[in-house]
Amino acid sequence: MAIVTFSSPEYRDKTVYAVAGSHTQTLLKLARENKIPINFECEDGECGTCAVKVTSVDKKIGRMGGPLTEKEKSVLHAAGKLSKAEAEQMIVDDLPSPWRLACQMIVRDEDILVEY
Repeated sequence: MAIVTFSSPEYRDKTVYAVAGSHTQTLLKLARENKIPINFECEDGECGTCAVKVTSVDKKIGRMGGPLTEKEKSVLHAAGKLSKAEAEQMIVDDLPSPWRLACQMIVRDEDILVEY
């Protein structure tokens, strides 16, 4: 069970539990179920309006979030959230990007902070 805290300067933080590894529970779906107002339009990873910053709450272990899809890389690059050099470095270091599309990121078994 993952603990996900949603944080925004406009709203009070909200922490929810998420079923990890369901392969259908995206951050956006979790946010909508819990009435967390993350902006979105297409829900298909095409527009980039649901870009969020994700960090691990437990600093002892690195983020386990899955790798970005090619579509996510392209949209985040177009939105100015991810440079080509950063995308290449993520592959070399085997680390996920802090920027994700909420409609594409599947919740894993890790406690995370989602800034929107």
